[in-house]
Amino acid sequence: MMIGPEWIVRSAVSIVLLGCMSVASKLSAQSTLGVTGLLNSPSAEMAADGTVRIGANFLNDRLTPATFDYHTFNYYLNVTFLPFLEVALTSTAFMNERRTAFVNEDRSVSVRVRLLGERRVRPAIAVGSNDLFTSSDGGRFSTSGGEGNQYFGSTYVALSKHFVFSGHRFGVHLAYNVSMNDRFRIDSPVSGGVSFSPRFCRRMNLIAEYDTRCFNLGANALIARHIFVQVLLQKLRYPSCGLCFEFGLWGAGKADRNRRGRSLAGKVSGGSASEDPLKKAKY
Repeated sequence: MMIGPEWIVRSAVSIVLLGCMSVASKLSAQSTLGVTGLLNSPSAEMAADGTVRIGANFLNDRLTPATFDYHTFNYYLNVTFLPFLEVALTSTAFMNERRTAFVNEDRSVSVRVRLLGERRVRPAIAVGSNDLFTSSDGGRFSTSGGEGNQYFGSTYVALSKHFVFSGHRFGVHLAYNVSMNDRFRIDSPVSGGVSFSPRFCRRMNLIAEYDTRCFNLGANALIARHIFVQVLLQKLRYPSCGLCFEFGLWGAGKADRNRRGRSLAGKVSGGSASEDPLKKAKY
């Protein structure tokens, strides 16, 4: 049997549908770079305090920068150290010149900081940088865009706001992006999208977005509390997908209760964590 992009994505879609059979729970999306976001666009959502994600993505050649003129994959380690701080280490595979085998990888560090937590009226606000520290060919990590580095280099500020109607959860997300160099192409600095988590399947997210270059559709699901699966169609036709294992360092339940409403400003001023604006919603 020939295993290609379509087979990989069909399998991932089947697993996403299995997520609907799970018990309801809030879900934050994971972008193709291994950081919390939409599909390929930033958001201000943050995973629960102490969340660790170890995963990998199949990346269609239309999704990656021009240097990757072939289907590739990445794998990553993502840790939310504090309610407002997330760090991810991502490695993306390189092929040789003949395009016959993967022989090297591009390693990058991405950082996200949530400045303000979401309130009943106010959206959450976060800033971040993808591929902030980068390395390839076994070299040291650096912030300079030397030859072969910072293919995914960008910085951004993102806003996210969620609403609940009849038990269905809607999210609206907006970001302003700046490329670090000419390797990462941005057609429009503004990106964003909408997310939808139905009442009968809170562990599934449906997402539509614009990622500064094109429109994408996708979905993700959390299965058995630890397995996260995501599929997307770039330009509504080119498939990519991802899979990761998620767990909490110091108790997922406690982390989930405290994850929303926390902010860097609140920590500095000594303020207490704000309440989840959705907890008081009547549905």
